[in-house]
Amino acid sequence: MLQTNCYILACEDTKKAVIVDPGDEGPKIDSLIKNEGLDPILVVNTHAHYDHIGADRYFHDKGIPVAIHKLDSNLMMSGGGAEILGSRSVPNPAPDRYLEEGDTIEFGNQKLSVIFTPGHSPGSISLYSQKDNLLFCGDALFCRSIGRTDLPGGDYDTLMHSLREKLSKLPGQTQVFPGHGPDTDIEGENKFNPWLMR
Repeated sequence: MLQTNCYILACEDTKKAVIVDPGDEGPKIDSLIKNEGLDPILVVNTHAHYDHIGADRYFHDKGIPVAIHKLDSNLMMSGGGAEILGSRSVPNPAPDRYLEEGDTIEFGNQKLSVIFTPGHSPGSISLYSQKDNLLFCGDALFCRSIGRTDLPGGDYDTLMHSLREKLSKLPGQTQVFPGHGPDTDIEGENKFNPWLMR
């Protein structure tokens, strides 16, 4: 309903994969994974709003561990705040793994670094591949926009610190894949995003 982007990242050599923000439609995501012959080893939530965690239980029940930052774990287990946006909350199981700044997620020959980027929610994280110049930032940064901070736990000043002191300092050629809408890159956001223009 909220058109959340779910990303499936895979190692070409080993077929090991990570599922990022499965907001809904678990069987549809699962079908794509099977069609590609992938072996998912982890679900990673960039944050715990319900439109990013809706299929967590589906994959957890299939034996795939779920990871999130500890500061968003209670929100995740309570259903992600769906009632605030007029939907029904469905409680999720407790996360299997907590992620913090500097942690590494490895799947086959691929590696993602965890960047703590709070502001949209207290425990928002981004995932960065230095080797491939890729960033998966949840709802922290969008193409020419930024995440909302008016939901419980959101904080504008904290988000701006995350964006200006962390994400905007990544290499300009870094491709940015947000939680909603089209992809972009750091250079373009630093030049044209009204919240980041210097």
